[in-house]
Amino acid sequence: MDIQRFLRYGLSLGLTAAFLLHPANIQRIPLLDTLENRSYDARIRLISETGGARHVAIVAIDEKSLDVLGHWPWNRSVLADLVDELFDHYRVKSIGFDIVFAEADEHPAVDLLTDMAEGPLKNDSAFQREYSKAIEALQSDRQFANSLKNRKTVSGFIFGTGIQKGALPDPVASINSQSASSIPFIRPDGFTANLVTIQSNADSGGFFDNPLVDADGVYRRAPMLQLRNGLLYESLALALVRSTLDYPDLELIVESAPDNNGLLMLEWLKTGDLIIPVDDHAGILVPYIGPQQSFDYISAVDILDKKLPVNALQGKIILFGASAPGLSDLRTTPLDAASPGIEIHANIIQGIIDQTVLHRPGYIDAVEFLLLLVLGLVITFLLPLMRPFWALAATTLLLLLLIAANLVLWSELHLVIPVASPVLLVITLFTLHMTYGFFVEDRIKRRLTHLFGRYVPPELVNEMSRNMDEITLDGEIREMSVLFADIRHFTTFSENMDPKELTRLTNTVLTALTEVIHLNRGTIDKYMGDAVMAFWGAPLKDPRHALHALTAAVNMVQQLNELNAAFKARKWPAVSLGIGINSGEMNVGNKGSEFRLDYTIVGDAVNLGSRLEPLTRVYGVDIIAGENTRLAVPEFKFRELDRVRVKGKDLPVVIYEPLGPENTIDHSTLQALERFHHTLENYRSCKWDEAEKELTELSQADPDRMIYRIYLDRIMHFRQQPPPENWDGTFTHTSK
Repeated sequence: MDIQRFLRYGLSLGLTAAFLLHPANIQRIPLLDTLENRSYDARIRLISETGGARHVAIVAIDEKSLDVLGHWPWNRSVLADLVDELFDHYRVKSIGFDIVFAEADEHPAVDLLTDMAEGPLKNDSAFQREYSKAIEALQSDRQFANSLKNRKTVSGFIFGTGIQKGALPDPVASINSQSASSIPFIRPDGFTANLVTIQSNADSGGFFDNPLVDADGVYRRAPMLQLRNGLLYESLALALVRSTLDYPDLELIVESAPDNNGLLMLEWLKTGDLIIPVDDHAGILVPYIGPQQSFDYISAVDILDKKLPVNALQGKIILFGASAPGLSDLRTTPLDAASPGIEIHANIIQGIIDQTVLHRPGYIDAVEFLLLLVLGLVITFLLPLMRPFWALAATTLLLLLLIAANLVLWSELHLVIPVASPVLLVITLFTLHMTYGFFVEDRIKRRLTHLFGRYVPPELVNEMSRNMDEITLDGEIREMSVLFADIRHFTTFSENMDPKELTRLTNTVLTALTEVIHLNRGTIDKYMGDAVMAFWGAPLKDPRHALHALTAAVNMVQQLNELNAAFKARKWPAVSLGIGINSGEMNVGNKGSEFRLDYTIVGDAVNLGSRLEPLTRVYGVDIIAGENTRLAVPEFKFRELDRVRVKGKDLPVVIYEPLGPENTIDHSTLQALERFHHTLENYRSCKWDEAEKELTELSQADPDRMIYRIYLDRIMHFRQQPPPENWDGTFTHTSK
């Protein structure tokens, strides 16, 4: 036993050690990274906030604008008008462009006029004057650049590799070589930026490319800074936030790396009163507030036509970009499979201003390592001491606490703590211990299955293995219920059916009846040709043995009705059952000889149950139950059939037909039942006229009910041969 336990501990600790390689960065486990990303996305979907004021609005190049203004790109004089309307009419706070203006916007008429001015009309002073005015009017780049001047306008550009095109904005800061080498900034060597005339007139600029996209293509992070030639450039979102705050200085907050190897960990950015949590690559976890369309989209043409109320955009930060299909740069986010990229910038701006940006701090690997170590040790040494149910309960509670604590840290402190690896470790260790316990304890279950597998359903075998104290093979007296079910007219079937077909029919019926018995926690005692005997209350005690036996009987009749529909298609005869049920004290245990033993029941209550089944044919009913069964199941409604003296018993017994749970019996049936019971009182009091009148009326209302005809025949007999004076209504059956 000790060796088995130590082996169990060793396997559990080895599995924990394998998990610890991941946060220790000795051996990353791709599955854990994938699961962590999926759990991160799930938490985003669960806790994203869709309410609250929006600091950002999106002016979109949409289908409506394209229909009115023509295909993109538009003449930049149109963009100049758009900027003027946004600042002068709508009084927006700032504008950021999610577009690069890297090529000059040249009007085809410029070349023609220039050729004329330098050619045949070179000396025409009047033409030259008009030429100068026309050229000035056609310089749309200059008009656009002038609209940006002295306003909080932020141009967008793209970092990349190789190409160097356009003019970069001023850097947000410079950094010394030591810090540059200690912090792993993204270091691009190329860029595609705006025309000099546009960039020089814009207030600032920011990049909108994202080299921090995860391997699965989902935009969970975005860089706030990139380093080029010792100069730091800010993202479009960060530049827009700083423009709103009148460009406060940007401060980098760093911590020493835990391994003291000289590296620095970038933890925060600070600008004005705003703190921005970032990772060591200056990346931010995009604080999504909801799925796409969480921000207002305004068509560019509606701005030009002044269709919005004057104060609709006052004080807003405006992002200008494309949303029309074919123009918009769709991105995969934790909330949407395809979302316009411009909304990623909007979410970042909103999160920075609201200070709701999530933080995955640099020490997170150490936290994950410690959490996995503690969980591994606790589960390793605690779970083997617990029974399976309590082990499952404890593991479930632990998982709920892990997830709940993680969600609280996320929502209240904006801390992103790994959840996939600890949850998977708990589940894996639980599975290991339960599987190990299963194989070790399987010998007990195999023994039980060998002993009881023929009699009881697998579910009860499993329950018996957990309650070994209740199991005994020696004889004992218990309160139990017994059921005898017999296929009626089997002799007729056997004479008229092919033997193979008869065997198939019999097996089909007995299989269906056995399934019903097992579903109702019954134990098969034996099959007797065309009959089956079952009991309830052993090998496991069953306080509701009578209810389960009755329910099984009712279900067996229902099951047989369904089988008869299938039998008709196979040209088999319809089959009916007679079922007898009785409850009482029975002797249960192994019975037999040294050559063969059977786990069975014997006793007077068992004998009575066997006598009740044949009476179902006499009284024309499917099920007959004894008095003890009726008393044990008060929730059932019963029809009292008779007071009889069965063969082998001197004392009379009352027999009943179970009708089903009382709440399932209709009102008319209950009325007829009450009337019949009153009729029995008249019958046993020898009030033949009253009893005959009531039985006649009952028979007319329900002519198929055999019990009414039985009593009418008896009344006719007793009128000719009256019963003795001390007669109590008992009828004696002389056959089994």
